[in-house]
Amino acid sequence: MKKALHDLKISRPGLWFPTIWIYLVPFSLESNFWESNLFWIGLLFVTFPLNYLVYGLNDYNDQKADELNERKGNFIFGAKSSIAQLVSVPKKVAIVIIPFIIYFTIIAGYKMLLLLLFMIVINIVYNFKPFRIKERPPFEICIQIGYVFTAFFSVLLNDLNQLPWQTILYLTLFAFQAHIAGEIMDIEPDIAAGKKTTATLIGRKKTKLLMLFLLLVETYILSVWFNDFILAGFLGVFSAWLILDVFIFFKEKPYNLFQMKMFGFAMNLSAILSMIWILYSGKLLNPILLF
Repeated sequence: MKKALHDLKISRPGLWFPTIWIYLVPFSLESNFWESNLFWIGLLFVTFPLNYLVYGLNDYNDQKADELNERKGNFIFGAKSSIAQLVSVPKKVAIVIIPFIIYFTIIAGYKMLLLLLFMIVINIVYNFKPFRIKERPPFEICIQIGYVFTAFFSVLLNDLNQLPWQTILYLTLFAFQAHIAGEIMDIEPDIAAGKKTTATLIGRKKTKLLMLFLLLVETYILSVWFNDFILAGFLGVFSAWLILDVFIFFKEKPYNLFQMKMFGFAMNLSAILSMIWILYSGKLLNPILLF
């Protein structure tokens, strides 16, 4: 039981929201998707199994930095693992993932197999030498586009309409922004471990400003391209907070552990509320800017 809980902690339940959120985007309430067993199996996959793949391989190659990271060691931000605990992680990832690959391939065909293999390759390229994109800024941000393939997985598995390119662009920026938030919180342990990221290179304030820029672009896209002032309002409030953070409250100061956990809870709450909204409104499926 203790080992199982540790593996669950590696998958970072507090950070499942990006994969769940992106998986849900292609659905509309009119389709009664909750009546489909396939929907629930896909949703299960994008919780523990997919995140165990993503974060398990990440932790396997990041033990030193995680050991120095005070925000690790919980179910929000992930486990703090010993080398002995990480040795078996790749094997466990394979055991967890392979049955889903086989099942989804049987259901959806060779395109699904290629998609899932591509998602695995992205994680290998991100984490392992000689590629190890995670330490080649700014490419460690750009490769977060891999998260968008969760939406393609959802479309293919559930036989849904392909997402408009405007929606894909928004989801890409969302993935970039979510990753940058983590880099900001990890600057000190990453520097101590000799790990290069965009945040360690340009500093906390400039990284926050980069995140603010992405948030403002996302807000513009939501309000002008999708006429979604509710979701844009979510990001507008976040942007306003970040401006106060950068110029008044924290500036160059790091967050303490309590503050980071509060941010984690706030991110999950906003994710739940915004998930409900996107399913109810369907606005991300219907851009009004069609060029």
